[in-house]
Amino acid sequence: MRRKSFEDLQCPIARSLERVGEWWSILILRDAFLGATRFEQFQKSLDIAPNMLTRRLAALVEAGLLERRPYSDRPPRHEYVLTERGRDFRPVLWALLAWGNRHFAPEGASVVIVDKETGLPAEPVLVDRVSGRVMTPDGFAPAAGPAANERTRRVHGGGHD
Repeated sequence: MRRKSFEDLQCPIARSLERVGEWWSILILRDAFLGATRFEQFQKSLDIAPNMLTRRLAALVEAGLLERRPYSDRPPRHEYVLTERGRDFRPVLWALLAWGNRHFAPEGASVVIVDKETGLPAEPVLVDRVSGRVMTPDGFAPAAGPAANERTRRVHGGGHD
């Protein structure tokens, strides 16, 4: 049974989930950020069935998050390297890590993000690149953008120029 596709929805969250909404995809990206590039590395780390890993890697390549590069001719072998689009997913992973630690780690944090200079734990927050302000529900809200269709404008208002 084929799942519903979000590709044609105007919602950027739905379109993002179309690319990374399957849990194996996010875990593969996590491992790529940790340095995994080869099929065997992903398989060993994730204990995932080879056919499932093949499908997920192909989907991430098709979505432009990973690039498939040959590293051996005999036998033919490929590695999977994060693209710029894939590297842009890092803040999402860090936010998931912090959220998971905060809400789903009763035993305490098993993985934390640290400042490389000080070694001190860091806590990610979303900051507006333009104003430098921390994004909170009191100060920021979604709004229809310039490319919004009528349905999106109904849901999110007329937008801001």
